[in-house]
Amino acid sequence: MSHGDLEVLLRSRVPMIVIESRDESRVLKLLQRACRQAPGALTAGGPVTTLTGKPAASGLPLFQWTVTDGLRRIDLEGAANQRMLAEPLEVLRHIRATNLTAAYALVDFHPFLKDPVHVRLLKDICLDYDRCARTLVLVSAVIGIPEELEDLAARCDLALPDRAERRQLVIDVAREWRTAHPGRRLETDARALDLLVENLSGLTAADTQRLARTAIFDDGALLRSDLPNVMHAKYELLNRRGVLRYEHDIPAFSDVGGLARLKTWLERRRAAFDGSAPELEPPKGVLLLGVQGCGKSLAARAAASLYALPLLRLDCAALFDKYVGETERNVRDSLATAELMAPCVLWIDEIEKGFANGDADGGTSRRVMGSFLTWLAEKRARVFVVATANDITSLPPELVRKGRFDEIFFVDLPSGECRAAIFRIHLGKRGIACDAASLDRLVAASEGFSGAEIEQAVVASLYTSHAQRVEVSAQGIGVELAGTRPLSIVLAESLAALRTWAADRTVPAS
Repeated sequence: MSHGDLEVLLRSRVPMIVIESRDESRVLKLLQRACRQAPGALTAGGPVTTLTGKPAASGLPLFQWTVTDGLRRIDLEGAANQRMLAEPLEVLRHIRATNLTAAYALVDFHPFLKDPVHVRLLKDICLDYDRCARTLVLVSAVIGIPEELEDLAARCDLALPDRAERRQLVIDVAREWRTAHPGRRLETDARALDLLVENLSGLTAADTQRLARTAIFDDGALLRSDLPNVMHAKYELLNRRGVLRYEHDIPAFSDVGGLARLKTWLERRRAAFDGSAPELEPPKGVLLLGVQGCGKSLAARAAASLYALPLLRLDCAALFDKYVGETERNVRDSLATAELMAPCVLWIDEIEKGFANGDADGGTSRRVMGSFLTWLAEKRARVFVVATANDITSLPPELVRKGRFDEIFFVDLPSGECRAAIFRIHLGKRGIACDAASLDRLVAASEGFSGAEIEQAVVASLYTSHAQRVEVSAQGIGVELAGTRPLSIVLAESLAALRTWAADRTVPAS
């Protein structure tokens, strides 16, 4: 919505306009601009005059009402508050009785829409529009319109600042800092500014300025190192329902052992997110299917590191609510938040727990699945989805068919070469020395082990060595491996069935 859209509504003889927005000041500014361009007002006694007796400026008079200050005119300087009209009943009776063609912005009027007398008065004003064109503008963060008023009202959404507006808001904040610190130079670079402007998408003008001040006023610099804190603050502003989680600690892509094909696939699509190829259509995402503990979740988190994007985790367990309709609303709000956080990576861990087949919940799972699939097919925001699954049999066929995700990768137990890479990563992290011959013995002893099981063997050897007061060695790690029964043995039948299903339906990740 722009002031032009509001002007069209004002000219279209709509008696009530409903604007849901948390950016109240910006809505009122747009209303003022729209009213200045709208046709002028006349009273029964002739042209409108100001308090000093001079003719009023051309355009439509604009009044603002709040329960704290009552009614006051905001398109003229020096207009006084009419505190006697602070009560909702009194101001509505005043508007109904006046013959002045004007717009009335009723701010935060939503609590009073439950009173049948207020609803009737609002309806009377709207139905009397042909005699006197009084336009009611309801402005609040959330407004539930009674059914009696729905046909009389037009809803209008406030457009969020576009890239040019966000850039100007950041520049204005930078000027504020220079004014407050004369003689000092703001440290920044063009790339940091572009990244900040890009990552502030989806916020109101007020929130954009607030986060820009956080980044600039903190240390008198605007650098790329400020972006993680900005994205975390943005997430806190947007994620009001708590279903999404912002992941702070993201592993480096080099921490993922093996999965060469997956890594190559992700690398080739990095240009769609780093700004080097804006003409490329961003990929939808990938589904990682495979054995537990083989690095699916680690790869999902590392994808955000590769693309240098914030990582959001959708908690499937938190989606479901006992109240009817709340689960579906949680899904819609979470996906909308992810789009506002774009560009980002959305990680859906163990997707089968949230989107599994089942009729025992009254169809909620099917509706949730439908909402997710529709969003996945139609989304245009740069949200890269990485979903992981352990039990493919629980997922509906419409989710795993070709075209839903860009690719479905099967993450199998690591090969010998992959296990060697995994050992190097975990031994290097813990400063454990290991020669080539010892590493070869560990690789041979870990046949059938997952990456998580290899890591736990290394961790267990640290505890054992500490308890025995001896130095950690490859021999100690081998003892831990020998005392472990991996999932490839414990769940051999399930693993065989999973491999059979994935053989002709997925792409090997390694």
